[in-house]
Amino acid sequence: QLKPVESGGGSVQTGGSLSLSCGVSAYILSRYCMGWFRQAPGKEREGVGSIDFYGVTEYTDSVMGRFTIAKDNAKNTLFLQMNNLGPEDTAMYYCAVRSTSNCLRFFSGRGVNFGQGTQVTVSS
Repeated sequence: QLKPVESGGGSVQTGGSLSLSCGVSAYILSRYCMGWFRQAPGKEREGVGSIDFYGVTEYTDSVMGRFTIAKDNAKNTLFLQMNNLGPEDTAMYYCAVRSTSNCLRFFSGRGVNFGQGTQVTVSS
């Protein structure tokens, strides 16, 4: 079942850091494209980053150099490390998985299964 479970959201001040976690089965984590989306109030959901079967990562421009996606196969967990956060990063963050080994057009959201989301709030 492709239903990830997120944890780790919270509130932080501008310039701070947060780490999000996403628990899935070892089978999914080792085989499929996974990543993170976010949705701010009044905005559409957007792709933040992805990691494919080979461990190749991709990020949207606005988080490049600040966010890092990593997999820990031993813990069956996908991580999103977020540094130098700003108010523009305030959103509901969703772990996402698609049953393909590559992440081509992952950010379109088509064929992607999302978790329930975890809130990240950054205050100025």
